[in-house]
Amino acid sequence: MIKAVVFDMDGVLIDAKDWHYEALNRALRLFGLEISLADHLTTFDGLPTRRKLELLTITERFPLELHSFVNELKQNYTMEIVHALCKPTFIHEYALSTLSRRGLKLAVASNSVRNSVETMMRKSGLDAYLKLMLSNEDVARPKPEPDIYTLAMERLGVAPEETLIVEDNDHGIRAARASGAHVLVVRGVEDVNLANIDARILEIEERGA
Repeated sequence: MIKAVVFDMDGVLIDAKDWHYEALNRALRLFGLEISLADHLTTFDGLPTRRKLELLTITERFPLELHSFVNELKQNYTMEIVHALCKPTFIHEYALSTLSRRGLKLAVASNSVRNSVETMMRKSGLDAYLKLMLSNEDVARPKPEPDIYTLAMERLGVAPEETLIVEDNDHGIRAARASGAHVLVVRGVEDVNLANIDARILEIEERGA
């Protein structure tokens, strides 16, 4: 029986992939560097900014000593966009409020920093339904390692077989599957609706019956 649903944030509850792309490039352009949209979606999607900068140091020789400054700059640019564009959406409020009313424990587990997670959840109105919010600052190893999902299940007091994780990108899907929980793979925020979540839970529970 599924007792908890843990959501990734960017690309799952919040349509923020373009926001992170724009914010990172705005910071990188100050130093004459830019990543392509294709690389953003295939190589960098779902990774923490610090890991993206590590990859750019390997592939583009981006100076290691600039990581902290660019990371902070990127977070500031991201928050500017979040405060301007992040708003509640009906399908997500309806889905999470219904699941919460049914007694399921809900959480978000994101590779973003804590301030981004808490601000986006508050501005989207979803924080009221969540028992737990985890960021990349809560674990030593971010996704694609499973640590953040393992920690979420520990804090919610549920076992992997009682948990459904909703993910959209390759790094997150690897983390979710490695945690041992059930996974609902979505292509974007529109797929994160009550009908799709209910259908996946029914499929899991019928298979286990």
